[in-house]
Amino acid sequence: MLKLKHHQYGYLFVAPFIIGFLVFGLYPVVNTIVLSFTDRTLMSSSYSYIGLKNFQNLFADSTFTTAIKNTWQLWLMNFIPQMGIAFLLSIWFTNNRLKLRGVGVWRMIFYMPNLMMASAVAALFFSLFSFYGPVNQFLVRSGLLAEAIDFLRKPAIVRGLVVFIQWWMWFGQTTILLMAAMTAISPSLYEAAVVDGAGTIQMFLKITLPLIKPVLIYILVTSLVGGMQMFDIPYLLTDGRGSPGNSILTNTINMYMKFHSSKGHIGAASAVGLVVFVMTSVVALLIFFLLREKHDQSAEADR
Repeated sequence: MLKLKHHQYGYLFVAPFIIGFLVFGLYPVVNTIVLSFTDRTLMSSSYSYIGLKNFQNLFADSTFTTAIKNTWQLWLMNFIPQMGIAFLLSIWFTNNRLKLRGVGVWRMIFYMPNLMMASAVAALFFSLFSFYGPVNQFLVRSGLLAEAIDFLRKPAIVRGLVVFIQWWMWFGQTTILLMAAMTAISPSLYEAAVVDGAGTIQMFLKITLPLIKPVLIYILVTSLVGGMQMFDIPYLLTDGRGSPGNSILTNTINMYMKFHSSKGHIGAASAVGLVVFVMTSVVALLIFFLLREKHDQSAEADR
């Protein structure tokens, strides 16, 4: 009791976070799990538990499998070049031998797209690539096209736009995180490696990568979570249905469509959310397992 009285102000200060997490974080997750096993709809006051029927209907629906495949493809297509270019830029900007000028200005320029609202960016690209938009006007007037093209009805073009927007908005933040991790590495390690005759690639693989591993785990997991929740860009770029031909239909758009169907099937939408949650959690744990420190692996082996 004396300890509790001594630390009572500490509990008071952390109470807002705990209450907020329980109400807005934990409760929605638990409620979604419960609703995924029911036939609850928006227009019904009562519901009953139906077991795994929502999940059976879900995996029997080709639209759901298409949404999962699209989500993974769109995320990987923007994340791989995002990491590659971010690595390249961060190495250039932190290299003491290059001594590039205006690094702070370039970092600001690359990070600026991340400050823009995704809905505003989607609306901008929708206007640019619409049938009567500036892109078609320029191409037709300059003689590069005989007639205007409906870009937003071409699956390959629409997928390319979604990938480009996702990459363009987030590669700046990834660059800054990698730069922060690389600048925290002691220069003496690289100097010792140079004295021992190590090359640039060897120093990157043996010094840089192992020491920035915690930041890499953070980037991978946060990007994975964001990629699995991809909604606003593909939804607002077309008609909100993942068109054309469900080419940019994602998990969250599929969940939104089930929630806003004629019956408003909350149970089916919750089942989609639960599958995405489990899938994301499993992959995130796999990332942690594969990228964990070697001393953690040896400690487990000793046990």
